[in-house]
Amino acid sequence: MRFLVADDHDLVRESIGAILSSAEDIEIQLAASLEEAIGLVGGSDRFDVIFLDYDMPGMNGLEGLRQMIGVANGVPVALLSGVASQDVAKRALQVGAAGFIPKTLSTQSLIRAANFMAAGEVFAPTDFIIGTPEEPDNLLSKRETEVLRGICEGKSNKEIARDLDLQEVTVKLHVKTLSRKLDARNRTHAAMIARDRALLG
Repeated sequence: MRFLVADDHDLVRESIGAILSSAEDIEIQLAASLEEAIGLVGGSDRFDVIFLDYDMPGMNGLEGLRQMIGVANGVPVALLSGVASQDVAKRALQVGAAGFIPKTLSTQSLIRAANFMAAGEVFAPTDFIIGTPEEPDNLLSKRETEVLRGICEGKSNKEIARDLDLQEVTVKLHVKTLSRKLDARNRTHAAMIARDRALLG
């Protein structure tokens, strides 16, 4: 199978590509913008699944997704994101995306999702699409809390990734997301907020 991964962030693009290519019989092509991705799709290459980052040059929200679906000639197109809301995920599926892939998805889940979509199915993580009731203090997800605990223990992203059996890029994305939720300026600030609010029990 051949997958196209389009993301303007070098580390994320290459990490997702490496995760997918670690599975048997999978080839990866990478692109850094929607324009580049469309050029590859319009060429002689045939892909089994196309992954598009929601927040990269040329996307213009979901318009880029619609544009790619229009030129993909039936090839499943999935939306990748580390920051998109549940509403964006639902609308992406409504306009024809083959899946919505949070960038924090585990390695094995990402590979399973890719194979699932290549088989013609639609993938969306149920817990993300349905969501959970908002807590008054905007508490973090279980995984974000685990990452935050590692930060409070003074561990590096690499150490946290090893402890939680995650890719380092996944931990970085969790740090970015939890920092946004806590309105934290950096890791140290996030740890201070966690202690002040007793978020870790």
